[in-house]
This record gives sequence, structure tokens and C-alpha cells, in this order.
Amino acid sequence: MATETVVRRTEQWFVRQGAPTMIEGYGFRSHVLPRMLPALTFVAVGSLAWLVLQQSAGLSRWVLLGAIVAAMVSAWVLLSLFVRRMPNFSPRMTVLVLVVYAAIPVITPLIQSAIDVKFTAPDGDQETESVWVALIWFVVVFGAAFVATMLATTYGLGALLKAAIRHVIADLSNSVHLLGRALPPMLFVTLFLFFTGELWQAMNQLRWPRVSLVVLLFAAITVLAAAARLRDEIGRVEQDLRPEILSGACKGTPLSGVEITEPLPPKRLNGRQSRNLLVMLAIRQLVQAAVIGLALFAFFVVLGLIVVTPEIAEQWIGSPAKESIIPGVPSAMLRNATLFAAFGSMYFSVISMSDAEHRRQFFAPVIEKVERTLEVRAVYLNVRERAGA
Repeated sequence: MATETVVRRTEQWFVRQGAPTMIEGYGFRSHVLPRMLPALTFVAVGSLAWLVLQQSAGLSRWVLLGAIVAAMVSAWVLLSLFVRRMPNFSPRMTVLVLVVYAAIPVITPLIQSAIDVKFTAPDGDQETESVWVALIWFVVVFGAAFVATMLATTYGLGALLKAAIRHVIADLSNSVHLLGRALPPMLFVTLFLFFTGELWQAMNQLRWPRVSLVVLLFAAITVLAAAARLRDEIGRVEQDLRPEILSGACKGTPLSGVEITEPLPPKRLNGRQSRNLLVMLAIRQLVQAAVIGLALFAFFVVLGLIVVTPEIAEQWIGSPAKESIIPGVPSAMLRNATLFAAFGSMYFSVISMSDAEHRRQFFAPVIEKVERTLEVRAVYLNVRERAGA
């Protein structure tokens, strides 16, 4: 019984670390769907909030909406407490949950149609007589929510996001070291391009939606480069499974009291587990890149305010510069700063994985976390085998 408790707590530790796929026998019905339940309930009850907004007005509208929001939060909290016990759904329970969730996007527009002949689509732009439009909207929204929740739950994105926030705070508290190491190479690559007149002309005419697409393009390149590099790193991660190494890795985990007397053989990872580790590494890289990007954005805005006077900006652009939402700051300056911040973030993310010094400073700690996860997994599997699970 004690061994089973240790195994179960270790599985919960994997979930908190953002590596739930390390659990032996990890599957949709046994692990993913139960942990999806709070989010699916939140989405389902949220459809009632939309219905209230469509059909009520005045004070009663906000009272009802407040009650629904309170119900959503309460359901989330209660179900989260239930899910922490990591229940295993039976096949009948699995079918029931899926059928109920699939029925809600059909029932909601039917209720809307019964109350009012006209239906206001979720985008709020126009009304239509057809209930089929409502059905399509809700099926798409609920389907996208289900897929997103399933992927986030499968690969522990919630726990990884919490860890990423903690890393951001740590990076900001150590920002002098981080920025002192990272900013000089970034500025060497981007500084002189900032004073290009043609670029200011283009940025003065380019609208923010298009600038956002450029930023997304840089982000996509960052993810692709990181994925290619990190896949090689996963294959080279050292699994030193000597007893002293394993004992150190298990400190602070439910396996800290397990006696380890001999080296353990490395355990092969399946595709889902490798992807989970890739996600873990990629998120950490993107968080570091985001910190650098914010610093670069601030630097270029300050530099622009000092060097680029309104007269110079008008001469480069060929016409008066468009004002931004910040008084005295041309819109072209903010867009230029955003462009170079995105490019610098991408450059930093790639160089931190290839340059030896940057790799030691910024990438090695992430690899150490992966190695510890694999070491704890080896002990967990050994304990599980001895318990006959």
C-alpha cells in the first residue's frame, strides 16, 4: 500500500512538473480526460453566459451574468480538487462526458432559437434567421476548445506555463546578468538597421495587424529552429543512472525515501514523451527570448526618442510621421522597435543553442531539468515494477 502511494504521488509530481506523459500507461481515458473536465465544464457553462448576454438587459443581465461567472469559477475549483486525485474514468463515464459536451453546442442554439427567432452570431456583427449558423458557430468553438484543452492537458502546458512565469521572474531579477550577456550581440546585428530611412517609410505605412503577422513569422521561425535543434538535444541527453545520481535527482520528490543500491538501465521514450520534453524545452527558450525582446523594444524606443527628432523622422519618411497612442512617439518608431525586438529574440533563441558560451549560460539549466525528469522516471518505473503495478 505504501509503495502504491509513492507511485501515485510521483505521478502527481510528473503532472506538476509539466511532464505528465512520463506516467506509465498514460492515456486519454485514464489520465487526459479526467484532467480536462474542469476546462470543459468552464467552456460549457460559459455558453450560458453568452445566452444571458443575448437575452437579458439592464441590471438583471449583470446579476445573472455574475451568478454564472461565480458558478463557472466554483465548478472549476471543485472539479480541480477532484481531478487532483487523478481519477480513472470508466468507459461508460468517458462516453457520458463526451456525449454531454457534444450535446451542449447543439442544445444552446436550439434554446436561443426557441426564445428568439433571430440569432446573433458570436462575432456580434449581424443577425440571421437560420439556426444552422448558430449550430456551426458553436460546433466550431466547442471543437476548437476541446482540441486545445486536450493538447494542453496531454503535454502539461498549464504546469509549464506556471514554471515559465517563475522563470520570467527569475530572469528579471537577474536581468543585469541576462541582458548584459545577451544584448550586445543583438545590438551589433540590429542597431544600424534601425536608422534606415526606407524602413521608417515602410513602418509608417504598415498597419499593426501586418506588423503582428511579421512578429508571428519570426516566432514561427524561432519555434521551427528550436524544434530542429532540441530534437537533437533530446537524443543526446545523458541518462547517468548511478545510485548517487538518482538519489540526488529524487530529493524533493515522493521518491526521496526510496533506497537505490545499483545503477538502473535507461528507459526508451515513446513519441508522446519525446514531444512532451520538446515542449518543455521550447517553452523555456521562448520565455527567455521574450525577456530579451522586451528589453530590445524598450532600448530602441528610448534610442529613438533621443536620436530621432520629429524633423529627422519627417525627412526619412517623406511626410509628417503618424502619431501613435503615446503622445510624442511616432507610430513608425514603435513599429520599428517591435520589428527589431522580434528579430533580436529570434536571433538570441538560435544563438543560445549553438554558441558554446551562451549554451552554458542559458541552455544548460534547461537540459539539466530534462535529465532530472528522466532520472526520476527511471526510479519511478523501478519502484512500480517492484510493486507489480
